[in-house]
Amino acid sequence: MRKRSIKLAAVPVALALVAGACGSDDDSSSSDDSSEETEGSDAASDEDEGEGDDGGDDEAATSGDFDGAEVTITGPERDDPSIAAIQDTLGAFGEENNISISYAGDADWEANINTQVEGGNPPDISIFPQPGKLAEFAADGAVVALTDEVNATIDEFWDESYQADGATDDTQYGVPVKTDLKSLVWYKPAAFEEAGYEVPETIDDFTALMATMVEDGNTPLCVGIESGQATGWTFTDWTEEMVLRLHGGDVYDQWVNHEIPFNDPQIVEAMQAVVDFWADENVFASGGSIAATNFGDNAIPLSDGQCMMHRQASFFAGFFAEGTAFADPDDPEAIDVFYFPDINGDNPVLTAGTYAAAFNEDPATMAVLNYMATADYAETRQRIQTEELDGGLSGFLSAAQGQDPSVYQPLEQGFLEILNDSELARFDASDLMPADVGAGSFWSEGTSLVNGTIDAQTAADNIEASWPS
Repeated sequence: MRKRSIKLAAVPVALALVAGACGSDDDSSSSDDSSEETEGSDAASDEDEGEGDDGGDDEAATSGDFDGAEVTITGPERDDPSIAAIQDTLGAFGEENNISISYAGDADWEANINTQVEGGNPPDISIFPQPGKLAEFAADGAVVALTDEVNATIDEFWDESYQADGATDDTQYGVPVKTDLKSLVWYKPAAFEEAGYEVPETIDDFTALMATMVEDGNTPLCVGIESGQATGWTFTDWTEEMVLRLHGGDVYDQWVNHEIPFNDPQIVEAMQAVVDFWADENVFASGGSIAATNFGDNAIPLSDGQCMMHRQASFFAGFFAEGTAFADPDDPEAIDVFYFPDINGDNPVLTAGTYAAAFNEDPATMAVLNYMATADYAETRQRIQTEELDGGLSGFLSAAQGQDPSVYQPLEQGFLEILNDSELARFDASDLMPADVGAGSFWSEGTSLVNGTIDAQTAADNIEASWPS
């Protein structure tokens, strides 16, 4: 995989952050969202790349003057810093190219985009938090294939791993515009140093470290999977991490696409590995049990030393107390992250994010999508969003290559290093699966497994039985 120069930011507003992190974020089908509001994600379908456009459209897209065209954009991101950053970034591009661009964040994005499409009145562009939803629209012919020019820009700035979830049947419909990094372990470096612990580099090291912590009278992990109607999504993230680490990208893809059943022994092994990590002696659950502890209620216990580590996505920065220091070696209370270690040396990362897609082939629409695919869009949005938060963590991350890391805070630069070092990236599996599974049985059966009422094999069997025919 090509290395990428990427930037990310931890989320400022806890709720807004969460949405994007799980891939199903605040308005999608699974993961870090549901109770979040900024985190996330899926694919598309139809014809050949660039079909439906001609040389004239591409020439117009680069002309720089679109005679006052108007382009409307909708999406799930609705916190003030994100709205301001998206609008200001696109607004500046629009002024340069004589296009009036407006972005509207929508708390009921998924329901409303369905209504708009069914009524024949969609926006010009919408930002999808789940590739699966994008794929459905592509299959129905609601969104259009990207032009050759837009595809060339995506190739220039985005690694193939991030393009795949915006495509179906080798046709690209979605422009990747935001990346959320999940494969992180949050910890307090000063606490590690005082106890003589080193950051683990492999899963075996991670397991051995947990055992040492228990022997020392410390609790290795803070864990919670409660999230209202989305209870269980954090279990799905852990399972996805372990499928990637134990069995690699090919098996992960086969699992997501149901080319192997959900109860394949490899998937059962990954589910059991999570349960083993979450043995009673390894876990502090502030709510009394893992299933009763809200996913966001792990930041304070980590800061207070009630546990030593917490695996969660980049958005999690927004759940720490106001004034918490991040990645500051001079502050003994500072929080930092390390990479959730791998097994096979391929440095896999689990991600989520958003994809922008068009509902028409108008040259101005394609010109805006073309800009959204660039490093300049990502870098400018990051800079503006950070300014909106008075220099705080932005909650935005992009895997676009060629950005200037200096627009990111030290913690965010750590996220970028992890992304740059990865050789294998995969999107949140539950967001790619049918909703009945990814935002249904995977959550509920996983919760039953964590509660000990069923075993891993039974949970996997039940999820497999729920997969739509």
